[in-house]
Amino acid sequence: MTAPPPPPPPPPLAGGRTGADALRPLLDTVLDALATGAAARGGPLPAGGPDTVTARVTAALGDVLPAHGTGAHEALRTLVRTLAEGAADPAEPLCAAHLHGPPLAVATAAELAASALNPSLDSWDQAPAASAIEALVTRGLAAEFYPDGPAPDALVTTGGTEANQLAVLLAREAHGPALTVLHGANAHHSVPRAAWLLGLPPATALPTPAGVLDPARLAEALAATPGPTLVTATAGTTDAGLIDPLDAIADLCAAHGAELHIDAAYGGLLALSPRHRPRLAGLHRAQSLTVDLHKLGWQPVAAGLLAVPDTRLLAPLAHRADYLNAADDTEAGLPDLLGRSLRTTRRPDAFKIAATLRALGRDGLAHLIDRTCDLARHLAARLDAHPAFELHAPPTLTTVLFRPTDADDKTLADLRRTLLHTGHAVLGRATADGRLWLKATLLNPHTTPQDLDTLVTLLEGSDRR
Repeated sequence: MTAPPPPPPPPPLAGGRTGADALRPLLDTVLDALATGAAARGGPLPAGGPDTVTARVTAALGDVLPAHGTGAHEALRTLVRTLAEGAADPAEPLCAAHLHGPPLAVATAAELAASALNPSLDSWDQAPAASAIEALVTRGLAAEFYPDGPAPDALVTTGGTEANQLAVLLAREAHGPALTVLHGANAHHSVPRAAWLLGLPPATALPTPAGVLDPARLAEALAATPGPTLVTATAGTTDAGLIDPLDAIADLCAAHGAELHIDAAYGGLLALSPRHRPRLAGLHRAQSLTVDLHKLGWQPVAAGLLAVPDTRLLAPLAHRADYLNAADDTEAGLPDLLGRSLRTTRRPDAFKIAATLRALGRDGLAHLIDRTCDLARHLAARLDAHPAFELHAPPTLTTVLFRPTDADDKTLADLRRTLLHTGHAVLGRATADGRLWLKATLLNPHTTPQDLDTLVTLLEGSDRR
């Protein structure tokens, strides 16, 4: 009787003493496939629309779970090329629709190390160094926003949505289930959704006809709202990048005994720029802040923060699970990480942030922020001077709203979809003043004024019939 063949050895791992040797040839394959796919795409996104992209992906992927594997190099070569060819790549200058920026190479390289070692930030014995790095990075960044806070701290989140939910949760735990959430109609959709998710009374949206929260309207609402109140202001609205009058709002909250949360997911990093920091006057007066570093911090998704002026404000999140943070382990000096998030298993997202901060420094990040804001002003000036376009307003951050002067809303929406279908440009859309506008969200510091001129020329030549 013939003995069965021995089973194949298990595939190599990314970590351990031999992990680097296993990764090195695979990375060559990945990098080659990224380049090949980007060249095949040839622009900011693939042409042909959803059906064409789906058909191409289906053909490349084939059997999702084949009976026999194709091997690591073939799988990576095929799938990475397919992913890159079908990407909406924010590193392309004409991919400028959303608050979804191109990650820096240094941050992406740091992500590789984090993925290879795979620490999970729910207990110290899964992430000894990563947990120490996270603690230093979060406290250091929180101190940038709360320089006079007694013990500034921050939690790492998946982005603005999670951070806003945590802020509402902390306010509910501090003030009870009758908490009223007041926010402008310009606020991110995650704010009223957080109130719903947490079983609070429906959040109250105050009209923002000028695009920002009006202190006079807020004063009326606070005077008419009994019981505990959380006011959410915004520093960098999703549609237009506007900043609410933070100091005036903070004054009203103080006068009425209301708590203030500021969603600065978009605009918060302006605090690192000496040129633009004054726009955030009053930011430090909030009880909590949302900040995203995968926007004007150029990190791979995800890289969000919820910052507070005093780490004691995070105490309601404390939680005990004996296999992760047994009381005697904590008493013996092992850090308790479980109260640092509502998630259990979570990635060491602070590591790529740490690598970026060290590589660029304060001045390097400020330069990128300033450069990107300058690009938005260049595009706005170009459009404002052009007779074929109407500019909504000078940009506050890096968002520019505009529209062709001879287009109605339907024609404008069709134009945007045509640009997507042809693969020529990725622009967003926003409604302001009762009309639809095209939205260019500039987050790529490598974009040049010439690239923006190319965008204007492309729009000039687009068929708007």
